[in-house]
Amino acid sequence: MKLDPKHLSQLSVIVEAGSFQAAADRLGLTQPALSRNMKALEARLGVSLFNRDGRRSVPNALGHRLSRNGQAIRLAEEQASVLADQSSQGAVGELRIGAPPIVAGRFLSTAMARFIRENPNCVVEMRTGLVHELRAMLERGQVDVVLGPQSLADPSDSLEFKLLIDDRVGILCRTGHPLTTRHQLMPSDLESQVWLAHSRGSLLRQQTEAAMTASGVNSMHIVCETDSIRSVLEIVSATDLITTMPMATTASYLEDKLVFLKFDHPQFHRPLGAIRRANSPESLIEQRLLSALAD
Repeated sequence: MKLDPKHLSQLSVIVEAGSFQAAADRLGLTQPALSRNMKALEARLGVSLFNRDGRRSVPNALGHRLSRNGQAIRLAEEQASVLADQSSQGAVGELRIGAPPIVAGRFLSTAMARFIRENPNCVVEMRTGLVHELRAMLERGQVDVVLGPQSLADPSDSLEFKLLIDDRVGILCRTGHPLTTRHQLMPSDLESQVWLAHSRGSLLRQQTEAAMTASGVNSMHIVCETDSIRSVLEIVSATDLITTMPMATTASYLEDKLVFLKFDHPQFHRPLGAIRRANSPESLIEQRLLSALAD
């Protein structure tokens, strides 16, 4: 038997209010209209829900039991209304993010922690991978947005880019490395060093090699390659190997063990931002998270 949930909800208000008139006032109905709804509910059930007590109609045992169901309906409606309001304000929802390992590190996790504390009803799924993997996830709809370098976003593939920061690349070495005492680094200084390189498939490796060539560094003596950001930081801090890393997203890892050398080149420019499908609208939850990253 299917009952009208609106009638059950109204029944619960009658029980709470203590009279038809008080319930009608609370519901914004006339007393005759509310009475008709209760008669319709009783007709549907085939039994009475009220006992007469003088001029008053008092809910009987079944009336009280069904009123609890009506109360649950009202609570669910109120919760749904609150949820809808929060959703329209970007306070609830789901967001799937993809990011390279270095971006997914402290740069993103610190902002994510603050975002989660401030938006406890939001759910964020974060996936990491190399640039070509992230691009494939975005194209297949497995993530909503990728936080990565602008070079990943190709407008011809219907991808759009929203700038967050210039995550400029720098040359990283341990604190106390002999190169840190040089006032001006020459290409020959970098050619004489032993390098730790990022994996061949990474954009950072490609950008490093292009910048070095453009700077006049004809060769790089590479003795170690890895796609592990943690390994890069630990090895460089414990040896005289040098490497390149994005400066903004690596800054929180430096502590007193690592330092960026005073060497720059225009090709070290590395805009970092949100990359998404151009035909996919930006959600309010995404706007909130990107604002947290920009702060």
